[in-house]
Amino acid sequence: MTKIAIIYYSSTGTVDAMARRAAATAEAAGHDVRLRHVAELAPQEAIESQDAWVQHRRDVADEPVATPDDLDWADVALFGSPTRYGHITSQLQAYIDTLGPLWAQGKLADKVYAGFTASQTKHGGQESTLLNLYTSFYHFGGIVVAPGYTDPQKFSDGNPYGVGKVTGASAELDDDDLAAIDHLVNRTAAISRRLEAGGNGASRDDA
Repeated sequence: MTKIAIIYYSSTGTVDAMARRAAATAEAAGHDVRLRHVAELAPQEAIESQDAWVQHRRDVADEPVATPDDLDWADVALFGSPTRYGHITSQLQAYIDTLGPLWAQGKLADKVYAGFTASQTKHGGQESTLLNLYTSFYHFGGIVVAPGYTDPQKFSDGNPYGVGKVTGASAELDDDDLAAIDHLVNRTAAISRRLEAGGNGASRDDA
């Protein structure tokens, strides 16, 4: 059983839906899952400017907030964020900024990492958001497991860096979105298991 942490920020619910799909897929495959949203940092007046933002804060108010322990615990970490001008949100970055003590102890290294994102438009910064997110994973000494085109579905989804949802036409996840999330979960878990088993003669300790 692989331990999978799904750590995300969502303002109006799209990335939340992606995270929940990832969690459901991982649990259905028998993995141990922690689904955690990060703390909200936006001022209340900004939140109240959008009804969907207000509603989403209510929806997750009683759910657990991510802590560094969730990442320490995990074999696989999937991070999700809307794109903000080609970057992740300040809320997710603030969580990453709390990980210094774990990083200093080498506890972020040798885990499998990947990401998912959403934007309103096509080419709206999804790829740069994921690449910027992965820069942190490189600093961790993490193993970035991008989906590439390792499944025919990725030619429909069209994002080899992770999973990206375009919300302009509809914020509802369609079949391509769901399949892309499922593939990301299954691929990262499979690679983690191979690493634990010392696939191709290499283990986490001697890599």
